[in-house]
Amino acid sequence: MSFFHPQLGIDLGTTNILVFVPGKGVVINEPSVVAVSRERGVSGRNRILAIGVEAKKMIGRTPDDIIAYRPMKDGVIADYRVTEAMLRYFIKKALGHNPFKPTVLISVPAGVTSTEKRAVIEAAVKAGAKNAYVVKEPILAAIGAGIPIHEPMGRMVADIGGGTIDVAVISLGGIVASTSVKCAGDRLDRAIVDYVKKQHNLAIGDKTAEELKIKVGAAVSMNEEISMAVKGRDMVSGLPRTIDLSTNDLVQAMTRELREMTQAIRKVLQDTPPELAADIIDNGIILTGGTSQLRQMPELVYRRTGVIAKLAQDPYYCVVRGTGTALKHLDTYQKSILAKQ
Repeated sequence: MSFFHPQLGIDLGTTNILVFVPGKGVVINEPSVVAVSRERGVSGRNRILAIGVEAKKMIGRTPDDIIAYRPMKDGVIADYRVTEAMLRYFIKKALGHNPFKPTVLISVPAGVTSTEKRAVIEAAVKAGAKNAYVVKEPILAAIGAGIPIHEPMGRMVADIGGGTIDVAVISLGGIVASTSVKCAGDRLDRAIVDYVKKQHNLAIGDKTAEELKIKVGAAVSMNEEISMAVKGRDMVSGLPRTIDLSTNDLVQAMTRELREMTQAIRKVLQDTPPELAADIIDNGIILTGGTSQLRQMPELVYRRTGVIAKLAQDPYYCVVRGTGTALKHLDTYQKSILAKQ
């Protein structure tokens, strides 16, 4: 990286932060988790003890005086000061010894308000950015998935992350119809926790639920099921207990949330002008984001909409790759950039 105006693309997700450096690719992929001490420091504020991977290890395992939590909620900043500290940490880590302030391009959900946009830009500038730009996630996901967004043709992208599902129809570089629903990977994890509690009287943590979802979960019922042993605490005796859960158990657990996610896609299809709707039938719906990798997700979308859905290549990295491309061609993507400082 040259020592002149470094550039960084940041996928500021609810569950993970990914940082892209042009010429190097994705240099950081860490959980957006911060561990904070309840004891107040000299400044009268809670001390930040760990950020990213180190902080995630502490979730559910901390003594009472330490809390590990996510400062981003549903894709937007819930705790401004902690988000700023987290951004500063990752910007510094990505730049290494480069003394110059970087130009930063950050992803935001499709339904972001102007106040939330401003909060992201301010946090980035206070964290050490020279200039900060924000671009909506579906646009970045489309760019990262290799979709030529500037063509006069309707393309549909559903970016399913940890906090939100962002669905948009893009034509001529702009968003024609879109929605952002706060129901995605995290809500699926919570649904699994509730299901195990109700059906089996067993308490499990979010981390176990996430592991279950990834290893045995699916979006539609399957004939060939996989199962996994799950350890938790018996709600009656209070003692540790192990049970077996299968793929179709998880499909049942997540039904309501999956329906909410496909409803978001249906809504955008209903709001799409007829000419562009015809394009979408031809091109299909592109799925991006970590949660789109749930087994059989394209099949579920097809069943609920009647439109073929395809998984983008490396769906998890689409948004952050899109930030890298947009940084390289800032002039070309000028129309898609929401705000800058």
